[in-house]
Amino acid sequence: METKTAAKKLQAERILILGFPGNGLIGTFTLSYIIQHLKMKIVGEINHPDLPPTVFVENGDVIGPIRIHRKDNIYAIISEIPIYSELSYDFTEAVLAFCIKNKINKIIVPSGVDAQYVDKKDIKTYGLATDPSLEKLMYENDIPKFIAGTIIGTDAAIIISFRNKHIPLLVLYTSCHPFFPDPQASIHAVTTLAKILKISVDTSEIQKRVDYLRIQHRNLMQETLDTLYQQEPQLPSKAPPIYR
Repeated sequence: METKTAAKKLQAERILILGFPGNGLIGTFTLSYIIQHLKMKIVGEINHPDLPPTVFVENGDVIGPIRIHRKDNIYAIISEIPIYSELSYDFTEAVLAFCIKNKINKIIVPSGVDAQYVDKKDIKTYGLATDPSLEKLMYENDIPKFIAGTIIGTDAAIIISFRNKHIPLLVLYTSCHPFFPDPQASIHAVTTLAKILKISVDTSEIQKRVDYLRIQHRNLMQETLDTLYQQEPQLPSKAPPIYR
């Protein structure tokens, strides 16, 4: 009975999942999988005059790099280009305005936390919540709390803005290698997010394509590293030689 009640409550909520390039490309990998898995439809885009002019072509259709998708009560905003620090608040304000307009009740952001030497068997996802109701959600899904650390860039802008507007926000930080695309860690992020959304997922296809995905996304990872380097100069501006 409790499970059915929880499922009905989840269906009544409007949830936004938000992902953009960062450590290990966790946000981008995770959102891409969920969007494809749920067969979410594009319902809009986010544009900014200072973004680099970029479009993608999929099945003959031209689409922008920052897109809004929807399936029933679940919305998704995915960026496939890095968000530079100068644009982080503009990007956040656009997301915030979308949430207010569409009466979003809950925002979930899958992201990555630096853990260069973590064994794939020890990958964990930690939660950072701005609202007690989301801490309860973490407890129900066995997600340990993110205890201490420094958060910069777009992650920080989103946390600050949504906390100030009192819109419940949960950031899911999955341990990953920060300098490489990390689809292996993303699998853990996907399964954690799926539990929260109460959907079933099959990640076997990602498992088969881990090496391919690392190679396919290496240019995006380098662009992301360059962006992060601007925000935190102590980071290496280039990936280690083995990556190149």
